[in-house]
Amino acid sequence: MMLKISILTICPEYFGDFLKSHVAARAGQLALAEVEIVDIRAYANGSFRHVDDSPYGGGRGMILRAQPVLDAVKSVKNASGKRAHTILLSPKGTRYEQKTARRLCQEEHLILICGHYEGIDARAETVADEVISLGDFVLSGGEPAAIAVVDSVLRLLPGNLREGSAEEESFENGLLEYPQYTRPEVVEGMPVPEVLLSGNHEEIRAFRQQQALEITRRLRPDLLEKENNQ
Repeated sequence: MMLKISILTICPEYFGDFLKSHVAARAGQLALAEVEIVDIRAYANGSFRHVDDSPYGGGRGMILRAQPVLDAVKSVKNASGKRAHTILLSPKGTRYEQKTARRLCQEEHLILICGHYEGIDARAETVADEVISLGDFVLSGGEPAAIAVVDSVLRLLPGNLREGSAEEESFENGLLEYPQYTRPEVVEGMPVPEVLLSGNHEEIRAFRQQQALEITRRLRPDLLEKENNQ
């Protein structure tokens, strides 16, 4: 069944180039996924289509109003007829990981709500099945996070990438990816490791595993600690 992805945003123009990218365009061409961009402003009342307002209780900045978001979610759910999984992209969410991408690519319909301004009315958060964050930092809106999530999901759909190309990437086995090399064999005095030129696939596999372990230990020791604690 084709995966449907609906991105709810007040900045639909943000996604133009992404939809033309290889991973997104190929998913559409192969009928693996359909990505639609939904403008939240279309669900706002009044001629000016206001989607934001100042927060009750005072405070700086503007808050994304609840009703346009709620109406947009209802609309895309009713239009698709598929079982939907709704995600709010927010710094308050659970940190996004590769295992989450693998889980999401099994869904029938993903609805991604891009927060904006200083936040989103808490009543709109009630429609979210899950809240996701890219990490411990703040973005101007959820659009960059939505692109990251959708890209990571689309590339896992069977047939969208060359067979086997995603199996040994960073985080797929709890380690960072081993270093890769291509022609020429020597660049500014730096040669390709001889084992990679040997043709001995077992030695190459062992070398790559060792390198992945060393790189992970040096750059992301937390991944090893996490794996050991599971």
